[in-house]
Amino acid sequence: MSYADELFIAMCKDIIDNGASTEGEKVRPVWEDGASAYTIKRFGVVNRYDLSKEFPALTLRKTAIKSCTDEMLWIWQRKSNNIQDLHSKIWDSWADENGSIGKAYGYQMGVKHSYKEGMMDQVDRVIYDLKHNPYSRRIMTNMYVHQDLHEMALYPCAYSMTFNVTKEKESDKLTLNAVLNQRSQDVLTANNWNVCQYAVLLHMLAQVCGMRPGELVHVIADAHIYDRHIPLVEELIGRKPFPAPKFWLNPEVHDFYEFTRDDVKLIDYETHEQIKDIPVAV
Repeated sequence: MSYADELFIAMCKDIIDNGASTEGEKVRPVWEDGASAYTIKRFGVVNRYDLSKEFPALTLRKTAIKSCTDEMLWIWQRKSNNIQDLHSKIWDSWADENGSIGKAYGYQMGVKHSYKEGMMDQVDRVIYDLKHNPYSRRIMTNMYVHQDLHEMALYPCAYSMTFNVTKEKESDKLTLNAVLNQRSQDVLTANNWNVCQYAVLLHMLAQVCGMRPGELVHVIADAHIYDRHIPLVEELIGRKPFPAPKFWLNPEVHDFYEFTRDDVKLIDYETHEQIKDIPVAV
């Protein structure tokens, strides 16, 4: 059994069995028909993935590794806030007539500030510190900038990464670990998507900085399942998991800005069929 599947099943069962319902309360999201989108949720979910042992892709259904990598690179590498720079249509519902999602995600990662060798944005600062100050406890990013929230189409959900480097006794390389902080997550549609894309990011940064990937710790303040998703989740977690796939990252790439979505592959990735027509609350 894939460990990612095991964690996902346990998390979903805990939310369904022990979660708090928002039914009848004032909530922001609505369904396409205008009905309020209520959830059952758990506060403060923490999941740990050891990337040195396994890549955390679900086998209960397929996670599109190239598409989730492309969105991550859209934010972290291209630092774009325009859907015209993205190959998928996942942000179309939030974009304006020009394709912009406002001062969100990639926009924040591209804002430059004065640091060390000159003007850097958050991504370049992370890479600089991983290479020059790996034991710093200040290597982190943040997209939740209060002064710009009113100009964002959607407040950032996965909003912060904190990187931490360790030295394992048996290894001649440093180990790169990270904490992903998320204020809110639609578990059915986004959980493994976010886990996989930030696992890829950690692998990429480790490679370009001459490190080995370690732990990805995913902290979710509000992990929820929407009311209309509950039957779909129950069907999903009733499936029998397959073994975890093997992860391939192009070993020839040593500059973070040269990675593309084609530089990642999941090998021997056996999955159950995809769940189709999942309603999305907006």
